[in-house]
Amino acid sequence: MGEHEESEPVQDDIEAVTRAVLTASRLLVAVSARSLATVEESITLPQFRMLVVLSTRGPSKLVALADHLGVQPSTAMRMVDRLIASGLMDRRTNPANRRETVLRLTEEGSRVVQDVTSRRRTEITAILRRLDPARRTALVEALDAFNSAGQEPAFGDGDLGSHPLGWSDWADGGT
Repeated sequence: MGEHEESEPVQDDIEAVTRAVLTASRLLVAVSARSLATVEESITLPQFRMLVVLSTRGPSKLVALADHLGVQPSTAMRMVDRLIASGLMDRRTNPANRRETVLRLTEEGSRVVQDVTSRRRTEITAILRRLDPARRTALVEALDAFNSAGQEPAFGDGDLGSHPLGWSDWADGGT
């Protein structure tokens, strides 16, 4: 192998990767919006995100919920008030500290999260079936690395059952 034939490191085109991720993000937002179609009149995408956070993290105080969502507590409170009025969340006194209130999903809220997630999963599965198996394998590897870099916990095999986002069934008294 001559001096000119040595392989040079591959140039990382961060801009091309960013464009590809933004495009995929746009697709996933569209899938999310379509999956909300049956509840769209009563729940916005940010409100649904709040429901998902409660479903995955369990009961939460308002400030912790707002912090996790990256919104001001006053914004979170308006969302909470609307979701409580819709019957999807409730407010309860924290049994461990009676001066605190915690927010949690109602059974209807859990059902909505599960139904919307099921519709989203069906549409994403249909998209993925259009890829050949080698591309799906490469996509898993790339997305696992991306999720790890973003510190997003993995979606485990056990999350595929009746609680597809991995939440515990605390609506019936569990934690």
